[in-house]
Amino acid sequence: MLGRAVDDISTGSDSEYSNSWISWFLSSKGNEYFCEVEEDYILDRFNLTGLNNEVSNYAQALDLITDNLDDDIQDELRGALDVQARLLYGLIHARWIVTARGLAKMLEKFKRVDFGRCPRVLCQSQPLLPVGLSDTPYEKSVKLYCGRCEDVYSPKSSRHGSIDGAYFGTSFPHLLFLVYPSLLPPKAGPVDPTPSSRVLENDSSRKSRRVKEEPEISEGLGETGSTASAAVKAERYRPRIYGFQLNETAKLQRWQEAVRDRQITRLEALEELS
Repeated sequence: MLGRAVDDISTGSDSEYSNSWISWFLSSKGNEYFCEVEEDYILDRFNLTGLNNEVSNYAQALDLITDNLDDDIQDELRGALDVQARLLYGLIHARWIVTARGLAKMLEKFKRVDFGRCPRVLCQSQPLLPVGLSDTPYEKSVKLYCGRCEDVYSPKSSRHGSIDGAYFGTSFPHLLFLVYPSLLPPKAGPVDPTPSSRVLENDSSRKSRRVKEEPEISEGLGETGSTASAAVKAERYRPRIYGFQLNETAKLQRWQEAVRDRQITRLEALEELS
């Protein structure tokens, strides 16, 4: 009975691989964020420059992805090669989705809201886009970027939350909005007469909530610390394309940070008086 069960499992696995490794990978639970990378892109070695230094057993992993792996080797090293093939496909995927054809495919998923909606109430269910906080594998998991509040969120599903952020890269969502500017959402809804100030207020309130949820003990300030020091430590997401901040966004963030610095100075003065 045990031998028959093992044979059944082996047969099912073989049938899945025989169809197409990419189709099997995309249909697996937890991989819904990925789109299909066209075969001609994968077979063009220029597009894969440098990836041989990132992936062990690179040639065999590439053969597995393109369904050209020898059957004997596949039986011996399938488990180990599958891990490397996932890594290789993810890194290829990060390069593919910033091409014209890749952006078009991800645009379809964005319109279908495959990546979910922003949990922030005032964003009015704005569709999200996947983004990495690092382009280096095994550093940060994938996050979801909202083009309306310009903040990032963790996926609700633990399956999606375990995906490496390097498989999407740090530039993808911002490049998508740059190529398709009509998709860029307004920063506030129709009921908000002052978008800029409202963005600042929402950003400040979000940071204060984050500080309350994750309090940090600073040196020399006791257990609670000061409001000013907590404001200084608050972090914010900075949209970048290939490492460079977007011009308009950068100008807005500089203005917001200048306002925040003035508020911090006032808080420090009040704390000294008290």
